[in-house]
Amino acid sequence: MDPVLNPLIDIGANLTHDSFDDDRDEVIQRAITTGVGRFIVTGSSEQGSKDAFALANQHPGVLYATAGVHPHHASEYSMRVEAVLTDLLANDAVVAVGECGLDYYRNFSPVEAQRHAFRAQLELAGASGLPVFLHQRDAHEEFLEILELAMSNISGGVAHCFTGTAAMLREYLALDLHIGITGWICDERRGAQLQEIVGEIPLDRLMLETDAPYLLPRSLNPRPKTRRNEPVYLTEVLRVVAECMGLSEAVVATASTTNAVRLFGL
Repeated sequence: MDPVLNPLIDIGANLTHDSFDDDRDEVIQRAITTGVGRFIVTGSSEQGSKDAFALANQHPGVLYATAGVHPHHASEYSMRVEAVLTDLLANDAVVAVGECGLDYYRNFSPVEAQRHAFRAQLELAGASGLPVFLHQRDAHEEFLEILELAMSNISGGVAHCFTGTAAMLREYLALDLHIGITGWICDERRGAQLQEIVGEIPLDRLMLETDAPYLLPRSLNPRPKTRRNEPVYLTEVLRVVAECMGLSEAVVATASTTNAVRLFGL
């Protein structure tokens, strides 16, 4: 892949994570030199969203941010937090509402708090005109039910870090969601199902992301000395996705970048 002709966009990187505190600028530059030209920094709490916005402001035109409350932090959602998010969403550097959704795998926040925070953020997306950056784990049916009632008022969204079944994929596509693929697909064990169904994603709905520092691609060779994932490894996600889809890396890269530019208004 020519990094100049087909610059990738990492649509989900947790670059405010403390594992990057000592070398954040080097991490960004390392990715840029290998063809990852822009990054969307995930906000997942009030403070995390503020931090993502501040980081994006330090790298205009290269970094962008989302602003939202992850279901793990849903019990922290309040009118005051909503006012903070509303202010953040008014800035050009903030390009999506979220990470928001439902996570019944760990239930770090009570289910009812998760439902409330999710619905409230979908309303914010409708009011702001911004797309939603979505998270779902072990809550598919209720997640889908809530989304179906809201999507007609929302400009679009992406099912971040999709790891579900073919049936789930088809239901998300029926809602016109984009599908975010991470290094999960690079895992020969738990990513096997995703490798089989990724070809069902239309090119105009596909997006690539790292979810750094999480989900380091297992297929990297040689393997890094640390388990920390970085945006530089988005090229490995691209390689595996292209191989599974039977397409060239250039075609997949161009599609993902085009979709990100369009959905997030970059």
